[in-house]
Parts: sequence; structure tokens; C-alpha cells
Amino acid sequence: MKLDQRKIARVLFDEYHSEAWSISPDVARQMQPEAPFDSSYAQAAQALAQRDFIVERNADAPLTAELLRTADVLVIAHPSERKWEHTTNTNSPRLASEEITAIRDFVRAGGGLIVLGETEQDKYGNNLNDLLAEFGVCVENATVFDYTHYHRVSSWILVQPSTNGVAQTGLLNRVRRACFYRAGVLQVHGDAQPVMFTSDAAQPPQRPVMAATTYGRGRVVVVADSDWLGDEFIGEHDHRQLWLNIVYWAAQPAFAHTADNVAPARHADDADWLALKDAVNALRRWQQPDGSLNPVQATPEQAGALIERMIAAVTALRPRFSHLAAYHDAVIADLRTWVAGGCKKPDFAQSLATFNPQAMRRDGIEHLVVFPMYTPNGSSDTRFEALWVRTPWPDWLDHLEQAKYHNDKFVPLMLLDHTEGYASECAVLFPETVSVAAKATNNFGGIFCDREAARYRRAISRAARVLNFTLPPDMAAWIQSPDSVREIYMLWDLIHDTSHSHGELPFDPFMIRQRLPYWMYSLEELRVDLWSFCESVELEREFPFAHYVQYAILLDRILRFPITGSRVRNYDGLGGQLLFAFLHQRGVVQWRDNTLGVDWDALPATIGELRAQIDDLYRAGIDMTKVQYWIAAYDFISQYVRPNIASKWQRSSRVLQDESDPKAWIAQVNDDEFPLSLFYQTLQKKMAALDEAR
Repeated sequence: MKLDQRKIARVLFDEYHSEAWSISPDVARQMQPEAPFDSSYAQAAQALAQRDFIVERNADAPLTAELLRTADVLVIAHPSERKWEHTTNTNSPRLASEEITAIRDFVRAGGGLIVLGETEQDKYGNNLNDLLAEFGVCVENATVFDYTHYHRVSSWILVQPSTNGVAQTGLLNRVRRACFYRAGVLQVHGDAQPVMFTSDAAQPPQRPVMAATTYGRGRVVVVADSDWLGDEFIGEHDHRQLWLNIVYWAAQPAFAHTADNVAPARHADDADWLALKDAVNALRRWQQPDGSLNPVQATPEQAGALIERMIAAVTALRPRFSHLAAYHDAVIADLRTWVAGGCKKPDFAQSLATFNPQAMRRDGIEHLVVFPMYTPNGSSDTRFEALWVRTPWPDWLDHLEQAKYHNDKFVPLMLLDHTEGYASECAVLFPETVSVAAKATNNFGGIFCDREAARYRRAISRAARVLNFTLPPDMAAWIQSPDSVREIYMLWDLIHDTSHSHGELPFDPFMIRQRLPYWMYSLEELRVDLWSFCESVELEREFPFAHYVQYAILLDRILRFPITGSRVRNYDGLGGQLLFAFLHQRGVVQWRDNTLGVDWDALPATIGELRAQIDDLYRAGIDMTKVQYWIAAYDFISQYVRPNIASKWQRSSRVLQDESDPKAWIAQVNDDEFPLSLFYQTLQKKMAALDEAR
């Protein structure tokens, strides 16, 4: 089965105006039968089609406003009269005035425009400069030679990056070397910014050869050469990366305006759902922390009246959730049993055992859920909750779950509406949170990927501003799209949950049933995220969309987790601190000049190094006692994250000698055994100040 990722933006290559390049291999072959690669942009188009883009060509019509409404990015590549180039057709290379107006309006409204000029620009008979004048760019009639910085011949120049603020656009992300083949130069004025220059030894020296600008809500990139993108040269140097950077940067407004591509929920004005919410929220206020009725707040008769209102609402809603008939029968029975038993600590084991969303993983299916439960990252108190949820289950996720990451309990969810307890940071629906008298059945694990995605988009965007961190163009575009970020969390969670059971594990990988020092949980959660990261590196060869998992894991781990929640045994936070410190010590994450940077090329190998060290610790752990293993893990983390100065676990402070009572060792753990570093303390304050300023 082919894994097809979501497509976000449409890139339209104009081939109507006698362009010298075509994305169609057949047209390129007709243009130059002996050397079709010299007229082909097929590989450039393919690089986009493999990612987030639909790629199309316009061969039959002028560029009208109606035509441009179907595009997000327009590419115009070297229109020419036939006496100079083999071209796509015999049409005039000149844009009509109406076309120029339509293109400018298109960009002003949020479209992206990419224009590729050429050496000796004036001779080709096009009027690209009439179009570009409004954007502050002009392609000069010139040919650059460089006898110092060149590739093979002096007219194949090695271009130099700009040092004037363009780095903030990310256009040169991971681009260390680029060559333009018989390039012209640009004049740049107004808001337009040079991106690349000729060298100081070139003729002419230090002149722009690539520029970018914003215009209205849109973006424009102009390059004074078109050959670097052809099939013959796109694989050389860092040209493919430069091309992806340009298109993602130009397409970012399209990502930002992408609506969440899911069917609308039916709950918004539903009277029965609103009645259920009202009754549940009223009952919650009468419950004690264990879920029983507080006799000071209400009588069992009053609670019973609310329960009947809840049952009436569930009954009215049942026809919309016919697939949950057995579960809703059990819920109604458990509600009445709770009242009949005097409204003591609830026991919803029967309905929990009957609720099996993992057996109904169909894209778009919705569930009405009612349970007494606590909310992780929300409240430890048990209260009744009512949730209206939807399961997103695209074909590619179904294929990966069946073929590669088998996990029949994993259920991605979207939280369409909820009662008061989920007005919190809780992003899960787990069986162990439901109030039962005995051990809970463990049939499913529900993750609200929409909540995780929204949290990520909000936190990382704000942290990037605080830290002057330039997001790579594809990430800057992707993070604007709620549906794409949500789907990456679905993929991350699938791989993460599956990987808990992989490897040489000296203890229950989920650890939920054991009492351990909290840093053991930190290591396990980090271990599976590092495993997920490495898996995504391999998976993106088959499924390029998986590349975004790496962005999600790295930045959520190092920029959100450490400063989220309290410092009381914050195991997710500690995992993020460890990852940041390890990467920082190896120079992969840099903090310099009050700016955060990442060496993206070195990142995968360094992540693999940390993963290998944790795996070695796990492998050794099976031959240790419990306390010895805890100490080994503590010492491992302490290499990178400094312990609390009051810690009794430090090598110089360990006073307990007896291993027979592990609980005594756990009692020595500080609430904040590994405090935040200066970096995170400052980040936390700056983020808080940003919140206050909102």
C-alpha cells in the first residue's frame, strides 16, 4: 500500500509563456530530444510532490485571477523567445498587463511567487522586470564570472550567503554550498532583501543573485539563474534543500490558512448534549475527591435527580451513537447502581469493560463517553465527565499500525466538546483514570492528538520568539497547519506507545504498576521518544511526512516539557532537560548571542548516540539489584543534569547502605531532584512575561 500524506499547498509551474523549462519529462524530451535534462524541472517537481505539495503545470491559458485562485505558489522559470532557448511553446514570453495585475493581486492576497531569471536577461524578450518592479527587484542584464569561487568553469559561480538578517527567514537552512550556472545579478530595493551574493572576487563583485520579500500577505523569491534547478544540477551541492526552503517559505501563508480538514461536529447546538453537560457539571460540584457524594453539598435524592437527567440525555443521544449501544446500557446501569448504593466511591468497571474504541478505529467515528475519572495533568480528584470525541484514522496510519507499529490499544482522538474537568491540560483518556472498585480493564489508550498539537503550536511558536530561534522553512510552514501537526502527533504517539515494549528492558516498560524514583520514568519516556525519533528518520525514506516527527519530538522535549507543570517529580520535564543538556554539550544545540540554533544535519546521529547510551544502561540493569539500578540511572543523568545540592542520592551524600528496603531510598528523593538550569529558569520567566503581556 502506498503511504499518501496530506497535501497542503498547490504549486503551479507556468509553461504558457514560452518557458525554457518544463516539469513534464515528455515536454522536456520534445524540447531537447538529445539532452532532455537540460530543459527538465521534473526532479524539482517530484521533490515537492513527495512532500506537502500538489504540483501542476499551466500550459494552455494566460495567468488570470481565476486561474491563480487554484494555486498557492506560482513558478515562472525563464520565459524566452525561441531564437535563444528551446521552449515549451511558441507563445510570447511577455506577460500581458492584465496578467501582471493578476499576479500582483495573487501575491498581495497571500500567494507565493518564485521567479527564475537568467544570464543576459534583456535578450530573451520577456518582461519579468515589469512584474518584479512592484516587489523591489530587477534582474540586470549581466553574466557573472568568478575565477576564485567557482565550480569547474569560471561562469559556474559559488554564491555567498547574505549576513543581513535573511537568516531569520530560514531560506538558507542547511544550505552550505550552492552554484549558479551563468547567472545574472539583481537590483534590490525597498523591502526586498538579498539572500545570496556574488563573492568579493567575482565580476561584478558582491552583487545579489537571490532575493526575497513579502508583499501584502504573500511572499516573493527571485533568483538570477534557472539552471541550478534543472535535472542536471538539482542533485549537486545543496540545491535540492535550497529549492525546498524556497517553496516552503513562499507557501507558508497557504499553510497558515489551511482549515482543519475534518467534518464538522454535530454537538455544537445539540440540546440533549448541552443538557448532559449541564447535569454532569452540576453533579461534579457535589463530589468529594474520591468521587463520592459530599453530604454537606447535596443529598442522595438531589444527586439521583441529576443522574436521571444524565440518563435521559444519554438515552436521547443514543441513536447517534448506535455503535456504542452496549456501552451506553452499561453506563446507565452503573449510574443507577451508584445512586442505589448511596453515591459512594463510584465503580464503573462494567461500563469501562464494555467501552472499546480500539475495536472501532474508523476515520471520523464519534463516541459519547461518560465516566467518573481523574484527569492527568488536570486534577487527581475523581469527578464525572462527559466527552464527545472523534477518532481520526487515515489510511496511512492504519497501514503503519498493521504493518510496522502494531498496537491494538492505541486510539488517536479529537476532543470535540467536554465537561469542566477537561478544561485543563489533560490530553488523554486512559482506563486507569476511571473510578473502579478493583483493577481496571486495560483495553485502550486514548490520546487527544488535537490537544497535543494545539499545545505544541502555541508553546513552540512563543518559545521561538523568546529564543530568537529560526524555524526551518518546512517547519515554519507545517506548524501553521493544525491538521498536519495533529497527524504528526498521531504518528508520534503510535510509534512511542509501541516502542515501550521494545528493547532489553529490565523492568515493566510502562512502569505504571511499580513504585520507582521518578527519574526512572524520565528515562523510559525519553528512551521511547529517542526510539521514535530514530524510527522517523528511517520512515521518512518511504513516507516523507514522517520528517516532522523529528521536529515535534526535539522541540516539544527541549522547549516545552521542562517548563510545563510543577517541579514535583516532573519526569517528562527531566527527560527534556537531559536531552537538551546532552545535545548542548555536543554542540548540536547551540545557545550563542542570545539565539538558539540547531545543527539539523548532526542531530540524528547525536540522538542515536544518546539512545545507545540509555540502551546500554538498560542492558546492564538486568544484572543489578533494584537499588543499584536506580543509582546507576541517577549517576547517568547526573553527567548531564546537575542534581539538587541538597540531594542525598549524590555519590558523596549516599548514606543508606541497606538495599533490602527500596522504599527507604525512594523516601530520600527530593521533589525537585534535578532543578532547572539557568537556561530554563530564564526561559520560564520570559515565557511567563510573554503570557502576562498578552
